[in-house]
Amino acid sequence: MTETEKIIEILGGTKLLGKTVIRTQTLIPAIRKGIKFDAVTYLTRLYQIPDVATQRIIAVSDRAWARRKASNRLDPVESDRLYRLARLIARMEEVFGSREKAEIWLKEPNRALSMQTPLDLLDTDEGAKQVEDVLIRIEHGVFS
Repeated sequence: MTETEKIIEILGGTKLLGKTVIRTQTLIPAIRKGIKFDAVTYLTRLYQIPDVATQRIIAVSDRAWARRKASNRLDPVESDRLYRLARLIARMEEVFGSREKAEIWLKEPNRALSMQTPLDLLDTDEGAKQVEDVLIRIEHGVFS
């Protein structure tokens, strides 16, 4: 399975993203249009991520969260942030070999991340890069 296919699966597949995504193997049009809020719900239930953490990562207020839920659509910037979360989770699954192990690592304090959880850092691009760097080190057997 390619990275894009894994990300599509994590976001709910063609049911939530549309058949065009599978045909073109790219999420760019879906991100630009705005991913359905149902994809957020799917991802958060699958990985048991609290809504408050997802709101922080996507950077939406409580009121905006309620509006997005009612309209069932994120805006393009929020969709890009959701994509970033899904991409990093896909990477975690690849490195650790299972969804369960990735979910545990996502929520555990990590010495290489100054005892913060990877989930706590995913609200910024710099934090996401730090998480990605640690995953690369783990994948290559470098002590972290």
